[in-house]
Amino acid sequence: MVQIDLVALIVDEYDPAIAFFTDVLGFDLVEDSPSLTTDGRPKRWVVVRPPGAQTGILLARADGEHQRAATGNQVAGRVGFFLRADDFDAAYRRMAEAGVTFVREPRAEPYGRVAVFLDIAGNRWDLLGSA
Repeated sequence: MVQIDLVALIVDEYDPAIAFFTDVLGFDLVEDSPSLTTDGRPKRWVVVRPPGAQTGILLARADGEHQRAATGNQVAGRVGFFLRADDFDAAYRRMAEAGVTFVREPRAEPYGRVAVFLDIAGNRWDLLGSA
């Protein structure tokens, strides 16, 4: 058996990204450990995960101009991340009250309710819920 364990998300700085994912989206901080880049410079290994989920997000601070240029545009402006909520309305309200930028208001689609929001880096996410 195989599974996706982590997906990397390039961010400007660790602590604001941790706060966004834990305080605003309600994720758990699974790990925040000192680490080293491949050439020996200090960095952190930071993993957040929705409660009960198996797949997590590795918050990777941009290292160099090339990576900084990708921050907030990891999937070329498309929605590239999908967050499903058991209670869509409550999640939408909580996120909006916390200052999350929604670029598309909630709408009904054949697969359920959806609203598009930006994460702290500027990447587009779908907030998904039941129809």
